[in-house]
Amino acid sequence: MNTVIIELQDVKKIYKMDGVETPALRGVDLKINKGEFVAIMGPSGSGKSTLLHMVGALDRPTSGKVYLDGVDISTLKESDLARLRGKKIGIVFQFFNLHPTLTALENIELPMIIVEKDKKERQQRALELLKAVGLEHRAHHLPSQMSGGEQQRIAIARALANEPEIILADELTGNLDTKTKAEIMNFLLQLQKEKKMTVTVITHELEIAQYAETIVHIVDGKIKAGG
Repeated sequence: MNTVIIELQDVKKIYKMDGVETPALRGVDLKINKGEFVAIMGPSGSGKSTLLHMVGALDRPTSGKVYLDGVDISTLKESDLARLRGKKIGIVFQFFNLHPTLTALENIELPMIIVEKDKKERQQRALELLKAVGLEHRAHHLPSQMSGGEQQRIAIARALANEPEIILADELTGNLDTKTKAEIMNFLLQLQKEKKMTVTVITHELEIAQYAETIVHIVDGKIKAGG
């Protein structure tokens, strides 16, 4: 039987700027099962990044409910929410978001500092992850000394630092060539299968979405029926 790890119930998100209200999500219902690989597709401005923020507990809905592993995140204090995120969710951003003055090893250690792991444990785990993404030879290089594909792999390794149950990726292949895209997606697929991780990828590219078991289409802040 499938276990639901993320559930959105009638989620609406309205952004207010200078007195103008802009609806980004217009009543979204979504269930993501534990260990599932899901792609969320939609054109620019469709609400897919806002949806990722809801799924990743990075933002709260204007109305509706978001459950993460059965916990209603709207009831949590910000400190508890941050702790839950730190333990359960790893996020990979489109533009890598690596700290420019830290080495590959130090970038991977960052999420472990937040959850107060000791230095020896952090370094050991970071080295293991560098090896897993095939970049142990880049341990002491800065992001500026690495290619886009290498930086993306470091970003994935960092997202895995605290052994999260859920990996969220926002347009993670947008800046990569075709060969590197395939390498990155196959690595995520391998993680999902071997570690039973839940992987959710935001993309506008069908070739990327096709790696997923389930494709969710979002248009104008609503999920399209049958997608």
